[in-house]
Amino acid sequence: MSKRRGHGEGSIYQRKDGRWVAALSLGNGRRKNFYGATHKEVRDRLTEAARAHQLGLPIAAEKERLSAFLTRWLNEAAKPRVRASTFASYESLVRIHILPEIGSIALAKLTPSDVNGLLSRKLAAGLSPRRVQLIRVVLSMALKQAERWGMLPRNVAALVASPRVERHEVQPLTPDEARQLLAAVAGDRLEALYSVALAMGLRQGEALALRWQDIDIDKGRAAVLASLQRVDGKLQRVAPKTKQSRRTGALPSVVVEALRRHRNRQRQEKLLAGTRWRETGLVFTTSIGTGIDAGYVWRHFQRTLKAAGLRRMRFHDLRHSCASLLIAQGIHPKVLQATLGHATIGITMDTYGHLFSDAQRDAAVKMDAALSADTAG
Repeated sequence: MSKRRGHGEGSIYQRKDGRWVAALSLGNGRRKNFYGATHKEVRDRLTEAARAHQLGLPIAAEKERLSAFLTRWLNEAAKPRVRASTFASYESLVRIHILPEIGSIALAKLTPSDVNGLLSRKLAAGLSPRRVQLIRVVLSMALKQAERWGMLPRNVAALVASPRVERHEVQPLTPDEARQLLAAVAGDRLEALYSVALAMGLRQGEALALRWQDIDIDKGRAAVLASLQRVDGKLQRVAPKTKQSRRTGALPSVVVEALRRHRNRQRQEKLLAGTRWRETGLVFTTSIGTGIDAGYVWRHFQRTLKAAGLRRMRFHDLRHSCASLLIAQGIHPKVLQATLGHATIGITMDTYGHLFSDAQRDAAVKMDAALSADTAG
């Protein structure tokens, strides 16, 4: 008489057709079967499943689709842990790019080849390498969670090479170009937006999220406390990514004056809007007081650059221009880190270290001139 198999134990056998089967006892007469071409394949899967079962973790069903797992991962693992805007980005990448391509594949049968094929097709379709890289990152995070839950023996996305992303060559505005830009936008209703972004090195979302209560015009100070982003179709002020992103900075007098003019202009717009005005407390708004969409700013910025006779660039390049101008004035890297709200000094130096080298060479030339016998009076 054969011995009854205990709860949590498993068995391995080969079928007549040559396929191997591993069976895991889950208790109460329930069993979980795993199929494979070799004894080792099913043994490894049985070991992982038995360990997960003992720890109370979910076991991937043999036919569970990647689509079902990713939906569960988004709602149960990602959503409670990340910012709303980050979750929206994850959900979009999964829904638009991953599920239509490989969502029907069984989670347990997903291979590195499947993932590599997904990335290759997206590149061929014209997506930027950075976008495709993000697709791989999100898929890898999800599969890593499946590995932790004991649903997979390995994260196959981690075995696939990430697309190479060419580093964006920063071409900051020179002092003369910065003055050209401000001259071109003088008198415009968004004049102060460009002045604040350029002088404080704000990210676009940070500038658009500024409220009047965050600014002390008399003292020339501004607090950066949030970012304006579109979440679930609505513009919302969201918390910054890191603690260091919350910061307070001094405002140059030219920016203070631009803000004074902007405040007066906004008060006039409020009177003209009457009952259509929506009080948000935001510094930069539409003509009826609501937040400004990033797309509108991009179009306005491009028109402004053209009017100023300047090359096309991203709004984010105003942040880089701020850093370049400050470095040229001899600012210390730690001060620049605090000004820009970088999480670590390493980020600051990775981004702008080459500019510090240029500044140091300029300093050496000036020191040489000061100490040279030829210049002595």
